[in-house]
Amino acid sequence: MNLPNRLTVMRIIMIPVIILIAIFPYSQFGIEIPVLQFGFVTLSAVNIVMLVLFCVASFTDFLDGYLARKNNLVTTFGKFADPIADKLLVTTMYIL
Repeated sequence: MNLPNRLTVMRIIMIPVIILIAIFPYSQFGIEIPVLQFGFVTLSAVNIVMLVLFCVASFTDFLDGYLARKNNLVTTFGKFADPIADKLLVTTMYIL
């Protein structure tokens, strides 16, 4: 499996991690989540972590496409899995 395909699989694996971070029952385990205030906007640390993971996953989308085209590593698996991984990631974030 080449690097662009590994990045695609990594993006698919990051989706359940993001979901688990979002739905984990922190209060039941006595974990208090810090809340940050930016002017009129209030964000919890969980939302910021989810945003960072989404940005990393989105960057891997760019990177796998760039590497696949640059190094002529376009595969049938990549053609199939990359759009599915993109849709899953974005749809998951919309739902959350």
